[in-house]
Amino acid sequence: MTERIIAIGDIHGYSVALAAILDAVQPRPLDTLVVLGDLIDRGPDSPGVIEQLMGLAHYCRLIPILGNHEEVFLQLLQGQYYLLDRWLAIGGQSTLAAYGCEFPDDIPLPHIEFLRTLMPWYETRAHFFVHASYDPGKKLPKQPADLLRWASLNDGLPGPHRSGKIAIVGHTAQRSGEILDVGYLACIDTCIYGGGWLTALDVTTGHVWQADQAGNMRPER
Repeated sequence: MTERIIAIGDIHGYSVALAAILDAVQPRPLDTLVVLGDLIDRGPDSPGVIEQLMGLAHYCRLIPILGNHEEVFLQLLQGQYYLLDRWLAIGGQSTLAAYGCEFPDDIPLPHIEFLRTLMPWYETRAHFFVHASYDPGKKLPKQPADLLRWASLNDGLPGPHRSGKIAIVGHTAQRSGEILDVGYLACIDTCIYGGGWLTALDVTTGHVWQADQAGNMRPER
C-alpha cells in the first residue's frame, strides 16, 4: 500500500462536505492529509469539522495548517479582545452559534487545544503547503505571517519558490469551482462557503475529489 499525500482546501465549518470528502478519499494509515486552514467560521458546523479532524489522527497522519480565521480566534483567547468584532464579522458569529455559546472562551477546551496545534507551514520532498501565500525568496521558517495567512492571490501571484517545490495553498476563493493551477502553485480553495465546492487533491497523482455543502460529490472529469 503506497503513501498518499492529500491536501484539503478551506472547510469553513461545512462538516457535511468534509464527511463526504473523507468517505470518498478513505484515508489509510500511510496517508498524510494536509488541511490548509480556515477550518472554522462562516459555515454551520465548525464543531463537527473539528471533531472529524481530531478523529482522523486514528486513521492517518493529519497535518492541520493555521489559517487567518484560526489566527484571529487564537489571538482573542490570548487576550486581544479588540479583535472580537473583526472575528465576528468574518464568520465567528456562525462558530459561536454552532457551539451554542456567547464567547470564544466557552468553546470546549479539547477543540481549543486542537486549534493550538495548527502549523504555519508543512513541506515534503516535492511540495510545500501554506494557507495563503509566500515570499518566493525566503525559506519557509522565515516567511512573514501576513503572507502565510492573509495575502490574496488576487493581488498578484508569487513567483516560484526558491526551493523549487510546488506550493499548495488555499485562502483565495476560486469562485469558478476550479483549482487554480499555474504549475509551480495550486490553489484549492474552491469556495465551499460561497456555494462552490470543498476540494481534496492528491498532490502526487493529481486526483481531485469535490463535494458541495450538501455532501454531493462532483462527477469526476
